[in-house]
Amino acid sequence: MSDTISDFITVIRNASRAGKENCTGRYSRMHLSFARILQKEGYLREVVESNDENGHKAITLKLKYVGGLPAITGVQRWSKPGRRQYYRCAEIPRILGGLGVGILTTSKGIKTDREARRENIGGEMICAVW
Repeated sequence: MSDTISDFITVIRNASRAGKENCTGRYSRMHLSFARILQKEGYLREVVESNDENGHKAITLKLKYVGGLPAITGVQRWSKPGRRQYYRCAEIPRILGGLGVGILTTSKGIKTDREARRENIGGEMICAVW
């Protein structure tokens, strides 16, 4: 069994730490929603659907840097295939006291921790970004 979300997070983390301008990950609707949330929260400049060298669909992410430092300073995977972590609305943890963003899969799609609290829904905590 492959954990594609962890692979996608690792692509972003490695490119960010290496100072790359952009990076490319495998395409899936979940990855695209995840990337769009990161863009909306200000961690990425642009998210573009593209094709890789083999002609397969891919997602190209243009990373954001502030003063030469990456906007993404940390990404941590929470729920994993071997140990899923589900939270009710009231139990959703605040990432770095509200400075970071938690990303959850809910019955209404992929949401940030703030959106899930506002809509009073829980879900599976995918990862935390700060």
